Amino acid sequence: MVKRFQSGIRIMMVLIAGALLAGCGDDVGVDQHGQKVAVERLEGQWLVINYWAEWCGPCRSEIPELNALAPELEKQSVGVFGVNFDGLQGEELSKSAKALGIEFTVLAKDPAERYGLPPSDALPVTYIVDDHGKVRERLLGEQNAEGLKARLAALRQEG
Repeated sequence: MVKRFQSGIRIMMVLIAGALLAGCGDDVGVDQHGQKVAVERLEGQWLVINYWAEWCGPCRSEIPELNALAPELEKQSVGVFGVNFDGLQGEELSKSAKALGIEFTVLAKDPAERYGLPPSDALPVTYIVDDHGKVRERLLGEQNAEGLKARLAALRQEG
């Protein structure tokens, strides 16, 4: 009887540990400051995901627009995130984001696979992802705050 009880406890501990580790596997990585990005920041809300590079002239022009837009959209449950096109990590990512004056969150881990973002050979490119994780729009070229707000409003109205 005692052995069955101990065996049951072991099985429960393995199941609990497995559940905890499974939660750890749904990691979205860190930002440009090395801070962990909680998966809750990306789940269940609309996303504007912008790919940029330091060498990209139009990227440099649109970043101030995205900086201004990010706090405004946050109030509407829309997250603005950047991804470095060149795959920079760690200190290199931090330096590059700082050089461009990026204030919104830059994801070190590319979310392309998570959301099925189609690859792009040109920059800048911005994706709008709905609150169910579905890519709703691919915008190629330099974007501005007013245009992004209008496109988001139209897509949200479509449902």
